[in-house]
Amino acid sequence: MQQHIVRPEGSPPVNGYSHAVAFTGTMVAVSGQVPLDGDGRLVGPNDAEAQVRQVFANLDTALRAAGSGLEHVVKLTVYLTDLADLPAFRRVRDELQNPALPPASSLVQVAGLVSPDFRVEVDALAVVPE
Repeated sequence: MQQHIVRPEGSPPVNGYSHAVAFTGTMVAVSGQVPLDGDGRLVGPNDAEAQVRQVFANLDTALRAAGSGLEHVVKLTVYLTDLADLPAFRRVRDELQNPALPPASSLVQVAGLVSPDFRVEVDALAVVPE
């Protein structure tokens, strides 16, 4: 079970995230996912949206292997090397997750990721549905 507390009274406005998400059940922690395909090839060199799509595909693959899915994510941590990529991230996120029940989220701009070709990395916490 998940309870999304998008904007409690007295809290600041949100843009695509919940201030809190309460849940019961088994938790799944997914390591930071990067824009590599199943063969380890970079997807979308210099294309933020393609990289974000691949990252979410990798998240979904890991979550499904653990009995969960993107719809059960309760927390995202997003690492972007360039905040100009934020609109692309939001477009893809809102397409793949329910914008009415968004997860809690943190966004961090970083100087770089493990490969200089990576523009985005995302890790997640999710619940396994009962």
